[in-house]
Amino acid sequence: MIERELKLVAGNANRVLAQEISSSLGIELCDTAVDRFSDGEIRVRIRETVRGADVFVIQPTCPPVNDHLMELLLIIDAARRASARTVIAVVPYYGYARQDRKHTGRVPISARLVANLIETAGADRMLTMDLHAGQIQGFFNIPVDNLRADWIFAEHIRTHVEDLENATIVSPDAGGAVRARMVAEQLDLPLAILEKRRSHDGSVVDVMNVIGDVGDKQAILVDDILSSGGTLVKAAELLRASGARDVLAYATHGLFAGEALRTLSESPLKRVVVTNTIFRQEAEKSGIVDYISVGEHLAKTIHRIFEYKSVSHLFPHY
Repeated sequence: MIERELKLVAGNANRVLAQEISSSLGIELCDTAVDRFSDGEIRVRIRETVRGADVFVIQPTCPPVNDHLMELLLIIDAARRASARTVIAVVPYYGYARQDRKHTGRVPISARLVANLIETAGADRMLTMDLHAGQIQGFFNIPVDNLRADWIFAEHIRTHVEDLENATIVSPDAGGAVRARMVAEQLDLPLAILEKRRSHDGSVVDVMNVIGDVGDKQAILVDDILSSGGTLVKAAELLRASGARDVLAYATHGLFAGEALRTLSESPLKRVVVTNTIFRQEAEKSGIVDYISVGEHLAKTIHRIFEYKSVSHLFPHY
């Protein structure tokens, strides 16, 4: 019987996270070159054999999204053409996830198109974290393991937030209420929800009302994606105006687009906590952002997938 082999291949999107996964598993990253031709086209070469191996390609599709998505597709294709036994795409942050339906006429469903591209490239399975919309799992015709971050946030809040008995978990909009409720239930804390309205084209957000009691409480916002920071800042301002003593924010994916770090630093937010599905050194040095590492959690999940064992049994509250 031929012994199966686990191989890790990483693109350029998040080398810090890839190295954490490698260290947790005790498996070196494959020697891989991902660079550019003189005309800007991406060049990929896996410099060691992956024939017959189960290859896990670690590549979140974070900004620059198009470059990192193309790297992911080419690495998957390279592994498939090098006779890998299976190819598993490890995409902790799934770009284009917010374009998951037709909210108006003549627009694409980009999340579905990206799923088609990953499948066509040759992926046999997907591993991701906190998809923006659960239905994206159904866009794939291959198995998708979508790890939740709510229990990670709950544990961090339990160990890092003082005076927790006077705290309230807050969802920045009705769509994220399920995520926030999961955190609130694990901590036995009350839940508040903000009413949020967008302009017709989706570019402008107005936070209108607080549904729930935040008076003299620590308000802890829980969200999945932090992009420009505008929504969280408006939410923090409304919460403070509604009597909240302090406002903290937890988000799975910290994009910190544009002037987000400056905006957050000048806001009423006391602290912003994100996972390192996306890692930006300037955010770590900003003084307001804390990172929670998910490298070990992803490594354990990768090992369970490789061993054909249940993923849900590995993490609590699933």
